[in-house]
Amino acid sequence: MKLVVFLLALAAAASAQTAGNPLEVSLAKNAYTGSRGEPELSPSPDALERGGLRDRIQRLGCEVSGVSEARLSGAEDKEYGAWNRMGLANGHLARSVAEKLKEGSFPVGLLANCNSLMGMLAGLQRSGPTSRPLRVGLVWIDAHADFNTPETTLSGMLGGMPVAVSAGLCLTRLRLQSGLDPALPFNYIVMAGVRDADPLEQELLDRHRMEMIPTADIRGPSAGIDRQMKRLGELTDLIYIHVDMDVLEPEEVSGHSLTVAGGPTSRELAAALAQMFRYPKAAAFGIASYPAGRDPEKRTLQAAYALIEGAIRGVQSR
Repeated sequence: MKLVVFLLALAAAASAQTAGNPLEVSLAKNAYTGSRGEPELSPSPDALERGGLRDRIQRLGCEVSGVSEARLSGAEDKEYGAWNRMGLANGHLARSVAEKLKEGSFPVGLLANCNSLMGMLAGLQRSGPTSRPLRVGLVWIDAHADFNTPETTLSGMLGGMPVAVSAGLCLTRLRLQSGLDPALPFNYIVMAGVRDADPLEQELLDRHRMEMIPTADIRGPSAGIDRQMKRLGELTDLIYIHVDMDVLEPEEVSGHSLTVAGGPTSRELAAALAQMFRYPKAAAFGIASYPAGRDPEKRTLQAAYALIEGAIRGVQSR
């Protein structure tokens, strides 16, 4: 009963926003990368926030209700291991996102990389009216599936595993430390724009019959997008939509190290995000892997802002 009341309250908040009350947007930053052999803290979340994002959000008629930052405590800061510390940071991210959702805000994750996925999902999962975790769906928008496990990966990068971790295929301790419990069922996940998978990773995708939205469907109004959003809406309580910026056409993300030809433009993806966020259960948005320091003309920054605006406009159109 409490869950029904909670979901009705979410719908009422959306209706109030549509009636003229400003949408409250909160920014949730996680600079921890979880990457071995690289700087532990990325400048990307700060660069996204401080490049004019607050003004862009306010020009849409929204209010920025707060900015949170995942930071380790003094004791946690002494912990050993990049993956371990990533899980701890994700736990802080999850608590911030859950708190803002309970307050009726629309969380936007500014994320160093895709390893923050588990924290964002955990935040949605723990945002309900009781201790029982909500059922959370995922729309994963990335040139890569990030569905590798330690047994299938060719690179050994944690950044190639977060969807597999979130689905319970590997690294259980990292998932639980991030606060994500239970793992997502495979049919709660939809992948969009994926066009580069390792051979054994592709076998995993095929074996688990992962739902896909092809890049062509992102390039224009798509019945495929509506079909998948309706399907997730019937299965889950809330939906998280995540973008890795390498999904875009390489010209718009030239500073990114993992670009793949054949992606949508930021304008096309922004329109697709607006279509997705018209659905009331789409509750939070995350954007990862902005190449801070490798974007001298700020073209990629403007692309990131266009995607955030697309998501917000979708919520506003409900």
